[in-house]
Amino acid sequence: MAKDLVCGMEVDEKTAKYKTVHKGKTYYFCAAGCKQAFEKNPNKYLKM
Repeated sequence: MAKDLVCGMEVDEKTAKYKTVHKGKTYYFCAAGCKQAFEKNPNKYLKM
């Protein structure tokens, strides 16, 4: 399981509908809104 860095929810990498690659690493999200928020400002969420 991966952690959605925006909302903190656990996401199954195998079934995740929303994901993005940032600096060579894949991040998984529970919803489109979380994915969009991360893509808009990834450094905000990576510092957590």
